[in-house]
Amino acid sequence: MAKITEKSLETGNENTWCAGCTNFFIKAIVKKALSQLPYKQEEYCLVADIGCSSKMYDYLNISGIDGLHGRTLPLAFGVKLGNPNLKVIGFAGDGGTYAEGLDHFIHACRANSDFTLLVFNNEVFALTVGQPTPTTEEGFKDKSTPDGVKEKPLNPIALALISGASFVARMNVFDIENSIEIIKQAIEHKGFSFIDIIQPCIKFHNISDYVRKNAYKVNSGDFNSALKLAEEHLGHSGKIPYGIFYQNSIESFEDKREILKELIKEKKSFAEKREQKEVLKDFLA
Repeated sequence: MAKITEKSLETGNENTWCAGCTNFFIKAIVKKALSQLPYKQEEYCLVADIGCSSKMYDYLNISGIDGLHGRTLPLAFGVKLGNPNLKVIGFAGDGGTYAEGLDHFIHACRANSDFTLLVFNNEVFALTVGQPTPTTEEGFKDKSTPDGVKEKPLNPIALALISGASFVARMNVFDIENSIEIIKQAIEHKGFSFIDIIQPCIKFHNISDYVRKNAYKVNSGDFNSALKLAEEHLGHSGKIPYGIFYQNSIESFEDKREILKELIKEKKSFAEKREQKEVLKDFLA
């Protein structure tokens, strides 16, 4: 197949996002990033679950799997094990990732398998009309929480850092060029790459003005400085740092498994290498 272009990534499927949704920004950013990388379409695999973010499965012309809510990470991990040569990209929302999928998130950071996760963090369950998620700020009100959210929001950047993720970043959808570079670097990074995307939901949680006024770009630093930056934005207090917080070249999950290293060297999947029983026997030995 020829080199990826933005046009070749279009599916022609009818788009059902709300008019003006910031997901359109992310789709355009991803298309530009992939078109600027040296890989072919068949070298990628897209993994998604349920939610507005996961409609990306219908709108990007890449082979993939659409699974259950909150289960993007185990699916992506399974795909990477099945064929460690693929560039696997997971698309998920803050609800699925930081609520139902929180255990998967922590262990994905620990395992450091070589794939990328993009979390569309609009701080609400937008597909089901705006209920709060673990990242929603205190005081937020909707029909399910008429008295307002009482709990402090989860800090996904800090959680990723202390859980061992080797690439941790935050994207601001209003900074297109910087976002393209973050995605490119995440895909090229060898290990688990996590990007938390600040993307206001214009229908149920429109914080666009707050983001535009308070977001500022940061550069990759050491672990302690990254952790300090992560604490700056929590619950809509203070500024919003975005960019690459932390990047560390450490052994990936695949680097530590001889059979996966062998598959990468030979550019083969498990299915291409040998019968399934023999593969599992070697892998579990």
